[in-house]
Amino acid sequence: MSGSEVDLFVIGGGSGGVRAARIASSHGAKVMLAEEFRMGGTCVIRGCVPKKLLVYASRYREEFEDAAGFGWSREEPTLDWSALVAAKEREITRLEGAYQRTQENAGVTVVKTRAVIEDAQTVRLVNTGERVKAKHILVATGGRPNMPTLPGVEHAINSNEVFDLPTFPKRIVIAGGGYIAVEFAGIFAGLGSEVTLIYRGENILRGFDEDMRIGLRDAYQRRGIRILLGDTFTSIEKTADGLSAKTAGGETLHADQVMFAIGRSPNVDDLGLETAGVALDRDRAIIVDEMSRTSVPTIYAVGDVTNRVNLTPVAIREGHAVADNLFSGASITIDYSNIPTAVFSTPEIGTVGLTESEARARHRIVDVYRANFRPMKATLSGREERCIMKLLVDGETDKVLGCHILGEGAGEMSQILGIVMKMGATKADFDRTMALHPSSAEELVTMRTRAARFEQS
Repeated sequence: MSGSEVDLFVIGGGSGGVRAARIASSHGAKVMLAEEFRMGGTCVIRGCVPKKLLVYASRYREEFEDAAGFGWSREEPTLDWSALVAAKEREITRLEGAYQRTQENAGVTVVKTRAVIEDAQTVRLVNTGERVKAKHILVATGGRPNMPTLPGVEHAINSNEVFDLPTFPKRIVIAGGGYIAVEFAGIFAGLGSEVTLIYRGENILRGFDEDMRIGLRDAYQRRGIRILLGDTFTSIEKTADGLSAKTAGGETLHADQVMFAIGRSPNVDDLGLETAGVALDRDRAIIVDEMSRTSVPTIYAVGDVTNRVNLTPVAIREGHAVADNLFSGASITIDYSNIPTAVFSTPEIGTVGLTESEARARHRIVDVYRANFRPMKATLSGREERCIMKLLVDGETDKVLGCHILGEGAGEMSQILGIVMKMGATKADFDRTMALHPSSAEELVTMRTRAARFEQS
């Protein structure tokens, strides 16, 4: 059966898709959006939003402990896991409704169904069989968690399923060394679990600055998180009291839950992309140009499904740009440099710009400024805690190339630093800025002594 005709058909109701749909509609385009699960996508439903709520929850236990150092008397607090999960669910349900209403108020037609591309300008709605003709199609279906192939893997969970566990795991083993695995290790440790983090690499958080990697690993170990490096699972078995996981290094790990957070893959299966002629790369990500256009000129893709920079704000910016370019006559490309990012571990990491290894590879002279100190809060709480800050500076131009922070509020600081670095700030600009005292952030403008200089011949 034939059906509607639209200017833009969006597949996927996540951050990139809903932004593109709303902006396109504001330009006068007729827009239809298909979402087969829940509006909001990975970020709202099973990613950054619920995960950040759990991060907040996980930090209260240490806050309660620290309060005694500031004169507060307290009773031993207890965690009601089911109440936390229910509160999280209420919030994402509220956000899902807000996403739905925003689309409807913008004039976007939302259909709750899977959509399959049949050709360059035709989409089929799986639930009804209706075919929709579209001048342009946008794929914004995000990614999905990877799971390994090994005996007993069916007993494990992934990073989608962890949010709705019926009972709290007193012992959990998490496989992976990226930010998702690291964040959940911190979450469950803070909530009171016995946590083991297992990763095949030489250190956690590959791709981050080395000082941040070492600093967080050390902080996690001080918090009681066991970190097994250079090791992987070989099998998982169900036992009378939980799970037993064996590793290539000869370890046997006993846990209530085993969770895999070993990366994500573009969500492209069964969308009809190959049939329509859309080219994919070796990792099955959709190949796009600087305008987010695929190998089929009428089909576009944004967000994690393209495997460019897999961050929610990036998907939003990409989706907005596609809508503006298609329906307002703009010609916008995305600048992917100096994107502020955070790892919501405890302590958390905030970072903008180049790592030290990247800076040294790209610039002839690199000056390194570093501060490592005990934050003021820890002096009364008695907690063994360090804050690390690092500036990387071009030794020839004085331009700040990278800024990395490990400590409380690092993510919030990195957002502001993103603006500063986008404007091309120099180390002299930092030095001229008056410090805000007492604060951890003042260290960013008081680092005068160069820790190291690296100069290529």
